[in-house]
Amino acid sequence: MKVTAEHNERVAKMTFSSVYPHYVYKVEKKGRTKEELHQVIEWLTSFDSDKLQELIDNKVTFETFFQKAKLHPNAHLIKGVICGYRIEEIDNSLTRQARYMDKLVDELARGRKMEKILREEKK
Repeated sequence: MKVTAEHNERVAKMTFSSVYPHYVYKVEKKGRTKEELHQVIEWLTSFDSDKLQELIDNKVTFETFFQKAKLHPNAHLIKGVICGYRIEEIDNSLTRQARYMDKLVDELARGRKMEKILREEKK
């Protein structure tokens, strides 16, 4: 599927607080924990639980959320299809970052091992 300008705009204006409860529900329904979700989000964005709660309370948009984030240097290793879009083919950086988050949450919910989700380098 091709990402449209309208789709990019919709992602940018969506609030993180409106999506976060869906992330929590998705992972807990599959037996994972909110703490594991926070670990994944912190890996991607560098936001600890306190900062994450502040962003939720302030109802920041995804645009603001990712502007404030310090993306993990291995985030580019997140590949595959999520929501019908191939992540590595998304040219809008904000939409790609939002799909990174979706993909990590999806992998967590599917029971993938944490070290694989966090794209840890092999030593």
